[in-house]
Amino acid sequence: MNRIIQIKFFVGRTSLFALALLAVGGQAPAQNPLQLPIAVANNAVAGLEVAGAPHVFSFSGLGAGKARSDVTSAAFSVDLRSGTVTRLDDVPGGKNRLASIAVGLYDRVFIFGGYTVAEDGGEVSTPEVYAFNPEDGRYQRRADMPTPVDDTVAFAYANRYIYLVSGWHDDGNVSAVQAFDTWEDRWFPATEYPGPPVFGHAGGIVGNTIIIADGVGVVGTADGRRQFAIMADAYKGTIDPENPAHITWEAIPPHPGAPLYRMASVGSEAMDTVVFAGGSDNPYNFDGIGYNGEPSAPSARVFGFDTTNDEWVEFADKPAATMDHRGLIEFGGVFHTIGGMVGGQTVTSRIVAFTPQRTGR
Repeated sequence: MNRIIQIKFFVGRTSLFALALLAVGGQAPAQNPLQLPIAVANNAVAGLEVAGAPHVFSFSGLGAGKARSDVTSAAFSVDLRSGTVTRLDDVPGGKNRLASIAVGLYDRVFIFGGYTVAEDGGEVSTPEVYAFNPEDGRYQRRADMPTPVDDTVAFAYANRYIYLVSGWHDDGNVSAVQAFDTWEDRWFPATEYPGPPVFGHAGGIVGNTIIIADGVGVVGTADGRRQFAIMADAYKGTIDPENPAHITWEAIPPHPGAPLYRMASVGSEAMDTVVFAGGSDNPYNFDGIGYNGEPSAPSARVFGFDTTNDEWVEFADKPAATMDHRGLIEFGGVFHTIGGMVGGQTVTSRIVAFTPQRTGR
């Protein structure tokens, strides 16, 4: 069953290929010409130190042609220190996926879900979870997701648990917050997301404080069909250190400016801030054209939620606007996007770094 979106008219969810993790950013070092071997978007990305060197990883996604035949299971790693780019074995399972998500934890990268697109356009959220070992290049199958989701938000907590917050399951959004115990290879339900369930949202964690913002959710029905629109919502969750299944959620004011779709985001422990970058205020089809028929414009904005002072803060804009991200990777105060889509709805191979600069706004 296709996901049906209506902003001004209905379109199928197949058009939600609209890629993730677009690569462009500000204030990157002049010596940072790094790129993936291929242009890819909507790819699952993660960061991990390997033998003391910072590495970024890309798994699956959508190639430059932006058609069903361009969906891939290709995987790569890039050593940010040496610039070495390595083609990894493809993500296993024989399924080319979109909208997967990845988290680096200890010495593994955990890869979750995504969705497949059949020749007839049918789409299925996949349950598979893999742990990738950078040392030997092998994947290990881990316990499947209880509710397969794609277009979700993921983050690690207490160096043990990985949480998946809301997202899309087969033919609708879900409120589920699913927690994975990486030590015991088991899942357990956590307190559900309190707002309208969404996809294309963004967020992260600092300590035990979760910040989630925006996304696309159900806003009603028309002619028997659900209608979806971008949400100007933000929520803070606090994980109980004694009970990782219990999250206390509360609504917080929306971030400054318009709500944004598929921002890049990550929780920065060094900054005590969940940082958000890029995105678009007009949800769009896989080709970057909005559901309203207008080309979707990327945003150059960078902002964050300061968990110490409990407030939104704004950073200087990135020099280039980007949209359709699946994650943001930080090493030593420098943030990275890997692949994605840049201006003109072009899938890119670029890896670009930027450093947030606080403004007076």
